[in-house]
Amino acid sequence: MIRHTVSFTLVHPAESADERRFLDDAQRILTSIEGVQDFVISRQVSPKSAHRFQFSMVFADSDAYAAYDAHAAHQDFVASRWVPEVADFQELDLVPWS
Repeated sequence: MIRHTVSFTLVHPAESADERRFLDDAQRILTSIEGVQDFVISRQVSPKSAHRFQFSMVFADSDAYAAYDAHAAHQDFVASRWVPEVADFQELDLVPWS
């Protein structure tokens, strides 16, 4: 199991229609990709981070994650939405510690 997370801040003003559109489109597009499980968008409430949001999703294994990463819908979202609309981000790919 891999939990893929990315915290980020957008170039759009907080609470704007553009911010809402980005988040809605991300949820619709990314959850349509086979293998994406437990997709959650969270909003940051602590002043300790400049990142306003986080995406979190789970993949059954590294093959499922690799298929997602290479999927045309993911690649298009990154190129057409993520790159121009995300001001800063941090990505973590986590597996359970045992």
